[in-house]
Amino acid sequence: QVQLVESGGGLVQAGGSLRLSCVGSGRTFSSYAMGWFRQAPGKEREFVAARIWNGGRTSYVDSVKGRFTISRDNAKNTVYLQMNSLKPDDTAVYYCAATGRWPATKSDEYDYWGQGTQVTVSS
Repeated sequence: QVQLVESGGGLVQAGGSLRLSCVGSGRTFSSYAMGWFRQAPGKEREFVAARIWNGGRTSYVDSVKGRFTISRDNAKNTVYLQMNSLKPDDTAVYYCAATGRWPATKSDEYDYWGQGTQVTVSS
């Protein structure tokens, strides 16, 4: 079992930056690939980024490439999403999730989810 808690969301102007954090419980955190998803009002949950359990392999949705960076610190059981050059279209609730699969870009490939953190980008 892995429990995930996100933080770091908030209100930011377009062009600004935010860093989301997701802290996981459990000794096996480093065994999971970690992903970030987002869901805007009236839209389906969308894959944003993922990072494998060890090494540097990552995956991003095209719309955030070059702007967002996913990283992790297994010693702290934490995964981060650095978001730069934010746009109003990035406004959504952001969720972190854990999976034993790789690659994994679909919601149903993830086994554990956090409660989400709101990101609002004003124009």
